[in-house]
Amino acid sequence: MIKFGTGGFRAIIAEDFTRENLELISLALVRIIKRDMKQSLPVVIGYDRRFLSDLASKWMACVFAAEGIKVNLIDYDAPTPLIMYEVMKENAAYGMAVTASHNPAQYNGVKVFTSGGRDATETVTNDIEAQIALISKADIRSMEYSRAIASGLIIAINPQNSYIDSILKIIDYEAIKNKNLKILLDPMYGVSKTTLQTILLTCRCQVDVIHDRHDTLFGGRLPSPNSSTLYHLSQLVVQGGYDMGIATDGDADRIGLIDSSGTFIHPNDILVLLYFYLHEFKGWKGDVVRNIATTHCLDRMAAAFGEKCHEVPVGFKHISSKMMETDALIGGESSGGLTVRGHIQGKDGVYAGSLLVEMMSVIGKPLNEILKDIHTKYGSFFMDEFDCLMTGERKLDLSNLLFREKQIPEFPWAIDKISYLDGCKIYFKDGGWVICRFSGTEPVLRIFSEMPSLEDAKSVINIFRSFLQL
Repeated sequence: MIKFGTGGFRAIIAEDFTRENLELISLALVRIIKRDMKQSLPVVIGYDRRFLSDLASKWMACVFAAEGIKVNLIDYDAPTPLIMYEVMKENAAYGMAVTASHNPAQYNGVKVFTSGGRDATETVTNDIEAQIALISKADIRSMEYSRAIASGLIIAINPQNSYIDSILKIIDYEAIKNKNLKILLDPMYGVSKTTLQTILLTCRCQVDVIHDRHDTLFGGRLPSPNSSTLYHLSQLVVQGGYDMGIATDGDADRIGLIDSSGTFIHPNDILVLLYFYLHEFKGWKGDVVRNIATTHCLDRMAAAFGEKCHEVPVGFKHISSKMMETDALIGGESSGGLTVRGHIQGKDGVYAGSLLVEMMSVIGKPLNEILKDIHTKYGSFFMDEFDCLMTGERKLDLSNLLFREKQIPEFPWAIDKISYLDGCKIYFKDGGWVICRFSGTEPVLRIFSEMPSLEDAKSVINIFRSFLQL
């Protein structure tokens, strides 16, 4: 079964991630393109380093070619934000990235991008699913790859230089060059090495790289830059006397950060750092957009700036849509994805890493000192989280309990309001909150809590776990 979640279509390889399903998705998009009279525009397809990603991109491209639609194929492992940039630059009808982002190695998937390089909205992915339901296996045609190349229906492209140059034009090259920072980069066996390393070396940083070989098992760990997966980066930053460590997930649209003391900087704090820097040092104005499971420190900062913080459901398509609607300055999520106005309309770990290096160069302080100054001014917020794998039956039981019966635990904190915008989010009157929701990309139940103290955040989660018998 082909279902698009918050981050596109993702499935276990050889179960639902199959050639037939990828060809179904491609033909469904072909029919939408022809229905909407966009067949004169190209489709951009790229892929990451996961198992079968390179072959899968060609399987999909050959379906478009058989239907007479031109494909610009980025025929090397490329960051997802680079693919989005190329969709925007070439005014393509659609873009597709073969990736399962930060999911475990047994997964692969497809992200779809619409005109302008934006994440496909739920309306678009629902349309694709509806078209798939009308297609039979006999409808699928595929042109031989070599023939498609010879006929010009598939064109192999390399937009890497253009993408790198677009970031170098935005960041303060001179400020970074004068600081001679020492950076340790961890692509997590993914696709960010060439682009991010090139940008930082061009800015005269000293850059060393770890975990950069092609390994479809991602070194036996999850390709997600969090506190548990970046322990090696943390150790090496301290041992090597680096100013910071930067990590990106498997397709380089998310970022992780380690400061000079080896401390993991939570993605919430990355957003706080960049919102503060862009507003107070670069003089850029505008609202901020966060998803429902991201820090409310952004709300407090926005209020102090005379701006507004907008809350949206999980899924970056909601963040980019709200940013377009409000002309917001920055938008992001607590899992490490963010974007800034003036670049692509989607998350970009390469640009985020470059901007953080610029911030540290301009402010001239270690990351932990900058954060300390911000929290002294706007208050401290502490987040804890819990994940639990779910069977289908258990998910149904908990869904009924939370979303149909709308039962919640008893808490020792006064409740201000409850939202069912995406999952069940409980707002406490002291400013803290907790949310319980099912992942849109994995069979996982997630609970997040942010409170005035870490002890309270952990306590809230434990109360919810006990209530759900997890």
